[in-house]
Amino acid sequence: MDQPSQASAMPQDGAVAVDATAPTGVRLNGNANSNGATTGAVPAPANGISADEIALYDRQIRLWGIQAQEKIRSANVLLITMKGLANEIAKNLVLAGIGSLTVVDHEVVTEVDQGAQFLLASPESPIGKNRAEAASEQIRKLNPRVAVHVDQSDIRHKGPSYFAAYDIVIATDLDPDTLNIINTATRLMSKPLYATGTHGLYGFIFNDLIEHDYVIQRDMGNVPTEIKPETRTRSVIGFQTKKENGKTIEMVTKRELYSTWFLASDAAALPEEFTKSPRRLKAVTPALSCLRALWDFVQVFGHVPGHNREDLQQFTRLATAKHGALGLPSNTLRSEFLRSFLQNLGSEIAPVTAILGAQLAQDVINVLGHTQQPIQNMVIFDGNTMESTMYPLHPEGLLGAQLLSANAGLGVPMPNGVDMGAMGAMPDLSAMGAMPDMANMAGLPDMTGMAGMSGMPDMTGMGAAGPGGVMTDEMLQQAAMYAPVDMNNMPPTDGTS
Repeated sequence: MDQPSQASAMPQDGAVAVDATAPTGVRLNGNANSNGATTGAVPAPANGISADEIALYDRQIRLWGIQAQEKIRSANVLLITMKGLANEIAKNLVLAGIGSLTVVDHEVVTEVDQGAQFLLASPESPIGKNRAEAASEQIRKLNPRVAVHVDQSDIRHKGPSYFAAYDIVIATDLDPDTLNIINTATRLMSKPLYATGTHGLYGFIFNDLIEHDYVIQRDMGNVPTEIKPETRTRSVIGFQTKKENGKTIEMVTKRELYSTWFLASDAAALPEEFTKSPRRLKAVTPALSCLRALWDFVQVFGHVPGHNREDLQQFTRLATAKHGALGLPSNTLRSEFLRSFLQNLGSEIAPVTAILGAQLAQDVINVLGHTQQPIQNMVIFDGNTMESTMYPLHPEGLLGAQLLSANAGLGVPMPNGVDMGAMGAMPDLSAMGAMPDMANMAGLPDMTGMAGMSGMPDMTGMGAAGPGGVMTDEMLQQAAMYAPVDMNNMPPTDGTS
């Protein structure tokens, strides 16, 4: 890609646009719009952003202000695993002008990777090269002002102190155990974490910002602003006003509190605004139940569900149990959806990675600039409906009260008695065994040559799942009749009995 022009007054294609303003109400030369944002020429500050950077980032500075851009410009971001979704995130953050991007990935490029990863474009074949290194050349070309670093080691072998140097950690396409350990480390280092992943038409974004303050600007209303809780996780902690072009602009500081991946991915329930509304419960995507079932399945068995009757039955039991635990109507988890979800496992579809990558990058920019309300705390994308819905997932009872306290949960015991203060290097999870290569499973066609798709299985059949390689409605209906699986009686994964 071409190097961005320093004289350009427009941001680069693909830069994330955020409907936000500077957190401290920086006034630019020009008129204020209805949201308190200003338009017109942008003066260069005495120190900080240079004139050519103002010209390059002019349009986005008009949206979120110089001070927010300065915070973005100084940010050090860690991006873990360079696959299709990470390609989109890297592109958006680099074009927005972050300070540095460190990409960590110990895997090498395969033919499957080329289906949905545009940063692998190169005159020479990248096959066999480290994924992070292979993508770094194109990342640097997007914006030479951003320092791009490559770490080819395994993130699972890093200790908590490794994360201390970064302002935000973004983990993509990792197994749930690794995400849990990384989240423990980021909490110990007081660093915000984003976790995200896709499976074909389905995907998620999770964030644990621990405790995050942000400022919104708005026209002064008739109802006075009060310092008080607004929701279970959000409170107004301060406000001030200013006069601008004859209007009174109010700058309100709010605080959001967050839960850990361990709790949000399984133990946390839907909030009352969902559980008390049959209409909203019916509208909850079954992808939430299926993703929770998938995370449990991987933790118990060490691999994604295969195309065989036993895995199908186990996954269906888990999905049915998760669906019921969330209080969702049983008729919203249909056999057609289960089939579609299982058929999409292990694949990447470029439009889906583009949507989730842009949404996550936009939220990261908001968080870095302390503008606008961030994601709270789980977003589920369902490609069947093309909807990306946010679900605030937090535990109930005493644990929830402790976690969502003013101390942001730093004193809450971690799962299985993990002592965060005594935590050393991360345990080696490589012994879990690699997930199966979905592109090479028996009975699945090789679709790596299709534009924008990677490892996409046959959407009309499920390999060896049933007669003729088709997963039938009868199989799904029979599997759904099983009682919810008892996780305490699951077979051990360490070979013991």
